[in-house]
Amino acid sequence: MTQVTERGTSLPTVPPAAVRRRRSPAAAACVFGGAVAAGLGLGFLAVLVIVLWISSPYPDSGPGGALHLAAGLWLLAHGTELVRYETLSGVPSPVGVTPLLLVALPVLLVRRAARLGSAQGDGQGDDEVLPAGVVFSAVTCGYLGVGALATVYASGGPMPADPLSAAWHVPLVAVLAAAGGVWAARGRPLGEFPGWVPARLAGGVRRAIARPRYELALRSGAAGALVLLGGGVLLVGASLVWHGAEVRGSFLGLTGVWSGRFAVLLLAVTLVPNAMVWGAAYGLGPGFALGAGATVTPLGSVGSHAALPRFPLLEAMPGVGPGTPLTWAALAVPVVAGLAVGWFAVRRAREVSYGETAWTAALGAVVCGVLMAGLTAVSAGPLGSRELVRFGPVWWQVGGAAVVWAAVLAVPVAVAVHGWRVRPVRGARAVHVADEWHDSGVRELRWAVLKEAAVPMVASPTGGAGAVEPVAAESLGAEPGEAGPPLAEPGVGGPGAVEPDAVEPGAVADGASQAVVPGPVVLPIPDAPSEPPVAAVPGGSGVSVVSGVPVVAAELVPGASQAVVPGPVVLPVPDAPSEPPVAAVPGGSGVPVVSGVPVVAAELVPGVSGARVLSRRPTA
Repeated sequence: MTQVTERGTSLPTVPPAAVRRRRSPAAAACVFGGAVAAGLGLGFLAVLVIVLWISSPYPDSGPGGALHLAAGLWLLAHGTELVRYETLSGVPSPVGVTPLLLVALPVLLVRRAARLGSAQGDGQGDDEVLPAGVVFSAVTCGYLGVGALATVYASGGPMPADPLSAAWHVPLVAVLAAAGGVWAARGRPLGEFPGWVPARLAGGVRRAIARPRYELALRSGAAGALVLLGGGVLLVGASLVWHGAEVRGSFLGLTGVWSGRFAVLLLAVTLVPNAMVWGAAYGLGPGFALGAGATVTPLGSVGSHAALPRFPLLEAMPGVGPGTPLTWAALAVPVVAGLAVGWFAVRRAREVSYGETAWTAALGAVVCGVLMAGLTAVSAGPLGSRELVRFGPVWWQVGGAAVVWAAVLAVPVAVAVHGWRVRPVRGARAVHVADEWHDSGVRELRWAVLKEAAVPMVASPTGGAGAVEPVAAESLGAEPGEAGPPLAEPGVGGPGAVEPDAVEPGAVADGASQAVVPGPVVLPIPDAPSEPPVAAVPGGSGVSVVSGVPVVAAELVPGASQAVVPGPVVLPVPDAPSEPPVAAVPGGSGVPVVSGVPVVAAELVPGVSGARVLSRRPTA
């Protein structure tokens, strides 16, 4: 039996290192960073609760109960509802009012972990740079792992967390904070849209974001919301001062020991941002609810406040009854906010129309309403199952009131401010008609452009050793902003001469014997005369003649092979070509060649290769 073996091209072998996936130490560090962020938040609250428990003269539980309470407070900082079982009625009571100042703790820690994870690695050697999605996922997973353990641990304490509430509040805070941290660490870029987003929709969103209208709308809406919050702080502070005796009595009556008073003070401080939002809702008009059937507005308070717990901030509430002129004054807060929205919605540009300005102000009002609705939603919540099931302002009422107030006031204010900024200057039209050369602001702008253009004129583009620097404008007897002596009087150039205003720089008109070119102009000097002949022209100005070319305000140095003269310069055109030849120069810009003389055009404005010739026109 004969065995035949067919040999062919062998397939390349895959190295074992490429087959098995290498575990990324950078990704593991990001997961660990997310877990550390959650642990730091838990540790901070645990230390605080333990200190208060140790200093309490009548602790009703051991250290285990204090740690369970710390875990519950950590979950409450994410917006999770806690359940209080030890009530007088025996019915479990939810605690859903989240202290907004406490929310800053997990947000800052997760954001910091995401920024640190994005900053790891520089891509050199074995140092790995993780993509933004990997950093975001790793930090979030590490944080949520500790959050799940904290939820299970808090379930055995006096105030366990609602599992359904914790299942979406904790991931929401972690995702938003981690995404913000990664985005800030990468320079806040506007990345590509996912593949499932239609291209037309993605392009429309990008074009909308690029328009300054929406940036101004965001800025004006944020300004209006900040004004509303500032007004809320003023209202709360004024009410605390007005009801100072009641507030002091409530603070001292809750507990008689310093540790208990310190705990009450800490709770009041963490609820100050909530009071800001509630004060803004009060000034906007809808007010807030203090239980079933009890509402507080500037027009009056309805319902009974008997079910309210004794707390210093709650003692500053207005009494039951109709409003007074003092409470009506709170309506000045949304008025000022509407004015702020209108002021910040105006662009500093004359080409913007009144309709664009009004539309921007309206969008700013919508942004202000959305921000206030979101802040109201997170600042309110239930404090019980019966009377206090509605506690705080209603988000849609506050948001709608903010939009109405801001839109009614911001749109006319924005239009008025825009009209004031683009108003014509008194007497500007008369000056423009009398003398365009001395129009308002033209001389200053022209002089600044000439000074910028004089910088590259010092060095000759050809780099010749005998290049001569141009003469400054002051040496010709011209003041800053003035045009100096004219190039030549009309008609001096002979038949077919073209005046400076009639020809663009570097262009040659049909049938013309001369052309006006911008400066500086590099002119050859064949014989390099020590004393070039000077020809007198009307007006008394001297004109140097080099190679048969009249040159205005040029200094010729003995022994120089070239002369750089400022423009514009009148050059003769023997054949008057309709399209002069263009020679390539470094930088890619074309240079017209007239009578064999290359004309170098100085850039008066960055990105512009020439400028319209300006000349003094005699006034009537």
